[in-house]
Amino acid sequence: MRVLCVAEKPSIAKSITQILSGGQFATHNTQSNFIKNYEFDYPQTRSFYTVTCVSGHLTSQDFYDTHRKWNSCDAFDLFDAPIETSIAPDKKAIERNLLAQARLSDMLMIWTDCDREGEHIGLEITRVCRQAKPNIQVKRARFSAIIAQQIHNAAQHPVELDRRQADAVEARIFLDLKVGAAFTRLQTLILQGRVRQIADEKSVISYGPCQFPTLGFVVQRYNHVKNFRPEKFWYIYLSLTRQTPSQGNEETKFNWKRHHLFDQAAVMNIYSFMMENPLAIVTKVTNKTTKKWKPLPLTTVELQKAASRLLRLAPKKALDVAERLYQQGYVSYPRTETDQFDPQFDHMALIAKQTADPVWGGFADSLQNGGYNVPRKGKNNDKAHPPIHPTAHANGLAGDEKKVYEYIARRYLACCSKDAEGWQTTVDVLCGGEEFSATGLVVKQKNYLEVYVYEKWTGHHVPDFQEGEEFEPTTCEIREGETSKPNYLTEADLVTLMDKNGIGTDATIAQHIQTIIDRSYVIERMEGATKYLVPSTLGIGLIEGYNQIGLARNVSKPQLRRETERRMVRVCEGTTTKNDMLTQSLNQYKDMFIVVRREFEKVTTSVQRFLSGEAQSVQGGNGGNGDGGGNGGGGGGGHGGGGNRGQGDGGDGGAGGRGRGRGATRARATSRGRGGRGDAPSGRGRGRGAIARTESIISIRDSDDEVDMGSSTASSSRPTPSSSKAGPSSFSRPPASTIASSSSSTFTSTSQITAPIHLSSTWQTKTGPVAFNSSVQSNPTASSSTAAYASSSSVNDPQCSCGVAAVQRTVTKESATKGKQFWTCPKDRDSSCGFFKWVEDTISVASTSAAASVPAKRPYSSVRIPFS
Repeated sequence: MRVLCVAEKPSIAKSITQILSGGQFATHNTQSNFIKNYEFDYPQTRSFYTVTCVSGHLTSQDFYDTHRKWNSCDAFDLFDAPIETSIAPDKKAIERNLLAQARLSDMLMIWTDCDREGEHIGLEITRVCRQAKPNIQVKRARFSAIIAQQIHNAAQHPVELDRRQADAVEARIFLDLKVGAAFTRLQTLILQGRVRQIADEKSVISYGPCQFPTLGFVVQRYNHVKNFRPEKFWYIYLSLTRQTPSQGNEETKFNWKRHHLFDQAAVMNIYSFMMENPLAIVTKVTNKTTKKWKPLPLTTVELQKAASRLLRLAPKKALDVAERLYQQGYVSYPRTETDQFDPQFDHMALIAKQTADPVWGGFADSLQNGGYNVPRKGKNNDKAHPPIHPTAHANGLAGDEKKVYEYIARRYLACCSKDAEGWQTTVDVLCGGEEFSATGLVVKQKNYLEVYVYEKWTGHHVPDFQEGEEFEPTTCEIREGETSKPNYLTEADLVTLMDKNGIGTDATIAQHIQTIIDRSYVIERMEGATKYLVPSTLGIGLIEGYNQIGLARNVSKPQLRRETERRMVRVCEGTTTKNDMLTQSLNQYKDMFIVVRREFEKVTTSVQRFLSGEAQSVQGGNGGNGDGGGNGGGGGGGHGGGGNRGQGDGGDGGAGGRGRGRGATRARATSRGRGGRGDAPSGRGRGRGAIARTESIISIRDSDDEVDMGSSTASSSRPTPSSSKAGPSSFSRPPASTIASSSSSTFTSTSQITAPIHLSSTWQTKTGPVAFNSSVQSNPTASSSTAAYASSSSVNDPQCSCGVAAVQRTVTKESATKGKQFWTCPKDRDSSCGFFKWVEDTISVASTSAAASVPAKRPYSSVRIPFS
C-alpha cells in the first residue's frame, strides 16, 4: 500500500522521515524550493511511504469582487457577504505536488500539529487530495513529540481526522474576517476624513476582535496608574534586640496584627494606650513543619509568562524558540493547556536522559536514587498533549534556545522532585493590649529548589521564646508608610489577563500582544531590566472613545470574544454547529456595529483630543515596531482574516485583513499566522484559549462587565523612564511623567479611634520620616520622638503665628521634660508655623522629626476596587 504522509512544515517532514526510515530514504525535489518529497519502505505496516509537507495553511479567505474594494459596499453589508476560499498564489506549487502524489497513493495520512488549527490544515489537505483521487482513504497521525516511540506509534495506529475541531476553526476564520473588515472600514474611513494626523499618513486603523480587548487591558492599567493618588498610613513598629552567642546583637521584628491604619489619630491613641503598659508578654509559641510547593507541570501560558519575567524574552519570541526546539526533537509540543501528566507517563526514562547534563545531571541522578516524587496535578487537561517537557538531552545550544530549553528542563526536573521542607516558628505577643507576631523559618530540605533556580526560599532565625515570658521592647514606635502606584502592565501581566478573560488561546495570545505593538497602539517602555507596555495616544483615544459610547458589551472589553471562544469549544464538543456559532456571534457584532456607527462621533472626538495633545499626556516609553500604520501588515479593511507567518495578525483575523497601508491594494489573508516560507516560526490560532505575584493580590473587576484584572505588581520606587527616539509611526510618544515621592506625615487632633477602609491599587510602603509636632526630643540620640496627646482649649488659649488658637499637648516620652505641657500650632507638620510655648514658660524650639525605616512590603487583605 502506498501512503502519502503530509506534515505541516518542512522540518517536521524531514524528522518524521529520518525516524520512520531509519535514515534510509530517497529525496526528490518539487516545484517549490522549500518542499521535498521523501520516499522509503516502512515494513512495520508493509507500506511504501512518501512524506511531504505544506507550509502552514493552504487556503486564504477573502470577499468576492462585489465586496472586496473599500468603497464597493456599505461596511455593514460585510457581515452577510459571501466569502471566497481559494489556494493562495504562493501555495500553488504545493497544491500541484499534493495532487500529483495523491493520484499515486492509496492512503493520505495527516501529520500536522495535533491541535484545532492542525485539524483545519488537515482538512485543507484532504480537500486538495480528493480533487485528484476522491476515494483516497484519509487517516490522522497523533503525536506530541518528535521522538521515535511516538512517531512509530502514530504511524502504526492512525485515527480519524476531527472534523468538529476543523469546523470550529473555519467558523472563527469567517467571523474574524467579517467583523474585522466591517469595523476596520468603518473607523478607518471616518477617522481619515476627520483626523488630520490619520489623513496625512493615510493610516489604516485596524480592528480585531482579540486585539482591541487586549489594547483595552493596557489602557485600563494606564488609567489606574494615571489616576492613582498616594495615601499615607501609619503602623506600630515593635522589635526586640537580644545578644546571641552566634550572631551578636539580633533584632526580632514583630508585625502588628492590624497591619496598618489610614487614620493617624487612631494610631496615636492606640500607641498612647500601649505606653501606659509597654511591657510585652509572649502569649503563644507555635512550631510546625512547612512546605514550599514545587511548580505545576508547564503549560504554554506559563511558559510565556516565565519567559517574559525570568528569561527577558517576549512571549512570541519564547514560543518561536520553543517551536524550533520541538522541531529538533528536544522538547514536547509547546502548545498545550494541560498541567497534569498521565498516571502512566514514563518519567524515569526522561529523567535518565537529563543525567548527562554537566549542570543539572547530578540532580537528575539523585531523582533516580530516591529523590523522585510524582508531579503535582493541575486542574487543566486539553486531552491532546501532555505538559511541556524535555524529550532529549540537548547539547550545543546557545542564546535564546539554550535559555528556553534550560528553563523547560529545570522546571520538569523540579516537578519530579519533592517539595521544599522547612521548620516555621511563630511567636505571638501582647503589648499594651495590641497583638503582634514574629515568624522565623529554618529551611530543612531544599529539594526541588536545588535545580529550580528561579525561586528562592530564605530562612530567617527567631530567638527562643517561652510562653508567658515578659520583655521590654527595644523599639516601640509609630512609623509611616504610603501606598504606591501600580506598575504598567508587563507582557507577563497581559498574558495572564488575556488567559483569565478568554482572549485568544494559549497559542495566539503572544501574537495578539505583538499585533497591538506593531500597529502602534501600544509602546514598549523599558525601566531597568523590565519592559512595560504603555498605550500610545492613538490607542488611548480609540479605547476611551469606545468606552464613552457606553455599550453593554464594549468592543474594548473581553465579553464578546470570550463568548465566541466558548462557542468554539461547544462546536468541538458537538453541542452546537459551525453555522449556529457563526449566526449567534455575527448577530451580536451586528447589534454592536449599529450602535457604534450611530455614536462614532465620540470616538472621533476622543482620537482628535489625544492626538492633538488636548487630553492629558501619556507617560512615554520606547518605540514599538509599528508597521500597522502606513505600510505594514497592519490590516486593510476587507482583505482577509489572519495573516501568513510574519505578515499579519496570525489568528486575530479580524484586523480587517492584511491591507497594505492605504487600504487600496488588494491583499488576501490566510487563515492564520501559520504558514509562510521555510521553517520560520508561526503565529498560530487555536481554538480556546497569575499577573506577577505580590504579597498583596488586588482583584480589579468591572462592576458591570466583570473583567478579571487579576493581581498587580508595584514597586515603591521607579527608575527614571528611558527616553527613546520617535518610531515609525507619527502618533505621538508622549513625555514621561514624574513619580510622586513620599511626603511627610499629616497630624490631626482627631481623638476617635477609627480605621476606615481605603482602597488603593497596591499596598506597599515607602520609606519616609514620621514627624509629630507633639513630641519634644530632649535626647538627641533617641531613635524617634513620638508623643500621645490630649487636646484642650479655653478662651485664654494663646494664638500661634498663623493667627489661630494653639492646642495644648503633653510630653509622654521618657525624658527630663516628661509630663510637661506645651502649646503648639494645631496644623499638620507641612503647614505648621512651628509655634511652641511651654504652658508655664515661653521657650522657642525648632520642630524636629525622626526618620524611620519602613518594611519593604506590607500585606493587606484582598479588596475589590471598582473598574473605572
